[in-house]
Order: sequence, then C-alpha cells, then structure tokens
Amino acid sequence: MSALPSHTSPQSAALLGLAVGDALGVPVEFQSRAARRLDPVVHMRAFGTHNQPAGTWSDDASLTFCLAESLCRGYNLEDIAQRFIWWYDQAYWTPHGHVFDVGVATAEAIRRLREGTSPQAAGGTTEYDNGNGSLMRILPLLFAVQHLPVEERFKRVREVSSITHAHARSVLACFIYLETARELAAGRAKHEAYAHMQQTVNTFLSATGIVSEAERNRFHRILENPYGAYDIRPLSTYQRAEISSSGYVLHTLEAALWCLLRYESYAETVLAAVNLGDDTDTTGAVTGGLAGLCYGLADVPADWLSVLARRADIEDLAYRLATAQQADASCG
Repeated sequence: MSALPSHTSPQSAALLGLAVGDALGVPVEFQSRAARRLDPVVHMRAFGTHNQPAGTWSDDASLTFCLAESLCRGYNLEDIAQRFIWWYDQAYWTPHGHVFDVGVATAEAIRRLREGTSPQAAGGTTEYDNGNGSLMRILPLLFAVQHLPVEERFKRVREVSSITHAHARSVLACFIYLETARELAAGRAKHEAYAHMQQTVNTFLSATGIVSEAERNRFHRILENPYGAYDIRPLSTYQRAEISSSGYVLHTLEAALWCLLRYESYAETVLAAVNLGDDTDTTGAVTGGLAGLCYGLADVPADWLSVLARRADIEDLAYRLATAQQADASCG
C-alpha cells in the first residue's frame, strides 16, 4: 500500500496557492492598475473594497472548495451543483459565514439550478456569458481528470464549466488552464509545461474540430498556432500594458499565464497578478493556483498562510481530495 498524501501534496499547493492569491486581491478588487502603481500590494492586507479581515478569500475560492469537496466523493454533476446552491443560500464553504461577492452569471445559473434546471443546462451560452466565473473555480477538477484521455478531460471540463458558464470560450479557457496545471502537476518546469499544453491543446482542437475556428482564433496569443495573420509573439514577451485584467475569461487566463511565465517565485507571480488591478481577486486566484503547483507550498510566504481564513479546513480538504484521487488510482 502506498503512503497517504502529505500536506505538501499538489492538492495542498493548488488549493492553498489559489486561496492566498484570492485573499491578496480581495482588499483591492475593482481598483485600477494606476492605483496599484501608486500603492502596490506587497503583503496581505485587511479591509479595503469588501471590508474583510486579512486573509479573507472570496467566491473564487469558495466555489473552488465546493467543487473539491464534491470530488472527494466522486464525479457527480448534481452534487457539484447542489454545493454551489448551498454556498449561495447557506454560506457553505465561506471564510466567515457569509457571502460578500458573487458574479452575475454565476448567480443567474444558481437561480436556475435552484428552480430545477439540470447542471448541464444552467450555464449561460451567449457571447456575454464569458466572465471568469468557471475558470476561477475549475482547478480541483485537475485531480479527477489528469490521468484520463484528452477527449474525456475535455468532456468533463465542458460539463463542470457549463454548470455556470457553457459558452465554448469559457470551456476552452478552462481546458487550457487545466492542461497547463496538469503539466505543472506532472513536475514539468513552467516553460516546458506551457509548451506541452500548447501542443496538446492545438493537436486536440485540430483533430476534433470540437471548437470553432472563430473561437480558437480568440486564443491565438496563448496557443501561438493561429489561423490567419495574427501576431504570434510568445505570450511571455508581451508588455504589461498589453495584458488586461478585467473579469472577461480570456483576459484572466492570459494574465495568469503571462504572470506565470514572467516571474520566478510564488510571491512575485501572484503579486504581479494582483497589481495588474481591476478583477484582482480572481486574477490572483487563477494565477495563485498555477504558481502553487509550479513552486510548491514551501514557496508560499509563511506570513501569508498564517492569516489565511480556515487554513486548517483547506488543508484537510486538500488531504481528502488527494486521498480520494489515490483511491481512484488504486481502483483503476
């Protein structure tokens, strides 16, 4: 019998890395990049935009933990959806017993779920339903799909994203993100991981045609394999002014990958993300999950972890998620 997962597992690095990035961004959410240039975030702050104590994470981490909690019991879309409802209605998996932030598309999807819509029909499908609300919470799915064939990985990403965000753009953003995370969890260095992700995603999209050419083109800066006359400079060579940090899913994904590729430690990477301004908690969370996998939990500053809300509960959740994955692997 193999050893049980430790608190330094990829699951711990991913969940705590995401939560810390989220918490760094909460006090300055919606503030501009210009404001961050004048007053950059360099440590864990308190109060600010949402008037929360230092170390408080937002809906990003809450819904991430809802997904992780469900996956501890197996892959069940109805159960995932139910936990999202519990979060919104009963403050389940919140840092301090109340919900203080929720995206419009997520709230609308949860309303539909509450009214009996199936998880696969609840998420928005229009061009305007491409906020970052599924990208911000998708990371735990990595541990349920990482050993599956690529076709099944994409299928499950589409299913879980579609609970709140069903448009192809949101689904593809989640798929690219998890493919990057998968390579990092396998132990690849970040630039190698990124290159492997590009190869896997481009090959899969070309072979299946599962995403339209028009949608694939929107990701040309990330995939560097575009149709037509696009600028195909490597994403890492873009300047800060060319990277956006709004709540649009493509902006959040580009910002997170750009920060990952440009900086050389967990702290540098997530602070760069938060100091892009605007949707700081989500950019911080999405970046923080990748940075945690890249650099490991030991690289997350201890003083940031020491004030993180419900740290022990998150560590326990990560342990249970790792144990469930190990059990699945043994059965397989």
